[in-house]
Amino acid sequence: MARKLLLWLASFRLRILLRTAFLFLILAVLALAVTVLQEEKQRSYKSYQANLAKTKEQIVARLRHPSGQLALLNPSRGQGSAGRLSPLLLPFSAIDFDDQNKARNALEMADCLIRFSPRQSLCVAIGNNPWMGGFIYAAGTFASGALSAHDIGDKFLDNAHRLRISVDLRGRHLQWIAPFELLPPRRGAFEGVRGRFTGYVEQTGRDYTGRMPDREFRGWVWQDAACLDPRQEAETCDKRAFFSVRLPVEILIADLLANRHAPWPPADLDDIHVYLELLPPGDGPALFNSATPGAVFPFALRDLGKLLQPGETLRIVRGNDGREAAIIRSTDEEEVDEPMSPILARLIQHLPVSDPAPDDTGPAPVDFSDEVTTFSTTFHLSLHGAPDRVVNRTLAATATRLFWFVGAVMATIVLAWLVIEIGLVRRVARLTRRARQFPLAAHDPEAFLALDFSDLKSSDEMGILANTLNQLLGRVKEDAARERIRVAQEKEQWHAVGHEIMSPLQSLLALHGAPDDPGFRYLARMKQALRVLYGAASPSEAFQSSTVALATLDIDGFLLNIADNAPHIGVDQVSYHSQGHAVPVKADEYSLEDVLGHVLKNADRHRTPGSVIELALSPHGAAAAATVTIKIHNSGPAIADEWLEKIFEYGFSAHHDQPGEGHRGQGLFVAQTYMAKMGGTITVANEEGGVSFYLSLPRGEC
Repeated sequence: MARKLLLWLASFRLRILLRTAFLFLILAVLALAVTVLQEEKQRSYKSYQANLAKTKEQIVARLRHPSGQLALLNPSRGQGSAGRLSPLLLPFSAIDFDDQNKARNALEMADCLIRFSPRQSLCVAIGNNPWMGGFIYAAGTFASGALSAHDIGDKFLDNAHRLRISVDLRGRHLQWIAPFELLPPRRGAFEGVRGRFTGYVEQTGRDYTGRMPDREFRGWVWQDAACLDPRQEAETCDKRAFFSVRLPVEILIADLLANRHAPWPPADLDDIHVYLELLPPGDGPALFNSATPGAVFPFALRDLGKLLQPGETLRIVRGNDGREAAIIRSTDEEEVDEPMSPILARLIQHLPVSDPAPDDTGPAPVDFSDEVTTFSTTFHLSLHGAPDRVVNRTLAATATRLFWFVGAVMATIVLAWLVIEIGLVRRVARLTRRARQFPLAAHDPEAFLALDFSDLKSSDEMGILANTLNQLLGRVKEDAARERIRVAQEKEQWHAVGHEIMSPLQSLLALHGAPDDPGFRYLARMKQALRVLYGAASPSEAFQSSTVALATLDIDGFLLNIADNAPHIGVDQVSYHSQGHAVPVKADEYSLEDVLGHVLKNADRHRTPGSVIELALSPHGAAAAATVTIKIHNSGPAIADEWLEKIFEYGFSAHHDQPGEGHRGQGLFVAQTYMAKMGGTITVANEEGGVSFYLSLPRGEC
């Protein structure tokens, strides 16, 4: 049963192979895509960790710079309007306001200048050391023509360039007017105009006769000698000027004098508002106004959000009191997401990484921490990353864009599968089903004649194969028809031969009917042969369908009789040495004599002329053996190895090239057939000097 099942499955081998190959190809493409996604996710996760670490280093480096420390000390910076500037807490104790280079370097290092235009900027700040006094510093740049100075003794201040500065704090309004006063140039120190702004508490009228300037108000200005536009005239061109002003705020000074432990900076620093404008001589519009819209604020903590990706958070905590200074998130949170497939997003989310989250929902969160120390406290930085959002969403968007390529590959494979399935596999299946009908139709002539492959013919390879099979099948049908005619003719021929021979044979048996008559044996054999062949379809079928009558036979006496009578059948010089006692076997006397006759005639044809054919009972004839073996040996040429099995086949003859001499290849076939019917065997072997036939018969009872 198992063998039949394996054979049945083997008939589907080609179809199973093709379908399995395409199935494995589809699975391989899917596995390749999933593997690439998993590797890309792992690589993206590692890259995200490295990039976030670099982002942390950039943030820390920026915050450790004076400009970063300024942002840390002023976390709300950049949230107000340009017209209401609040002083910033500097990372320096004070500004050396009367030295242009030191003041400018401090402002540029701290990056506190607000840009109103390429030529105008302003910084309003306080120092971090309260013992330097309760001053507010205002410094910046502007561009103008030649500065008009205020003459000493002139009771009107509006004939010169002047600064108007106002400060609002704690419900009070402080305002100064500071005209420009020209100072004599220092030799080799500065090429340009150098002067100061002398501050007066502003009055309602124009007349400042008898008014004394504020002794704590200090203001300096330096105007370059070079024109901003070299194409303009030197007398009328605009030139860059840098100013630095120190504003005395009595309320802040009073707080420091009253309490040495007063908090610094003041708790209401963000509620202090400074307004500044530069007025030209006369009543013209201000050359510089801190309320000008469109001001560009310098670096602030919220600008760090540009370095963060969606889902990342930077938390800054003060070390001295544990208060949260700022929470900064990515400025791209509202960015429109790229289109992505929900299926791919869900698949990518479940792909494993080397460092998964505790709940196995994706990559573990990435956190980095560091510290930045300022003059007053240490700020603790905590950067939290969201690799699940960044990596998964980015990878899902990329995979969605490439999905059509993978889909096209899959569609191509499926299309090729369908083409082969419909164009080849189905036709192979039909051809296989037709081929399976051959064994069944071999025993049914009607079914065999109904087989047809003409509907499978075409111009391709399968069609050519089907057409060839159809032609071969037609020839087989023709040969089968001719064989049936030949068998019928042969049967009629045997009927005629048997009819013609039987009557004379009966007459001969009447003349030689005595059992001791030497001719009686041969006449009886002829009658048996006619009885076997008469009415049979063919000789081979006749021999195979014949029956034998087994009886106990003395093989020793039988062989002695065969050797004595061998010359009567044309075989001379046959030798047999009697055992001297009876050796019983089970056999049919006439069938065994026919077998020995065919073997002796075959040995006679192939022996060396003049040599003796030896008959003998082999040692297997001992009384203990269950069989008796007869050995027939002739001296002569050996039989070819490839013929040792074929010589017993029906129609095989070494004289097939001489058919006219009566060699039809039936003798050894008949011998093998009769030996099998008697329960014996016949074999042949090449031995030294010749060939030996061995006939084994079952031992009989005495």
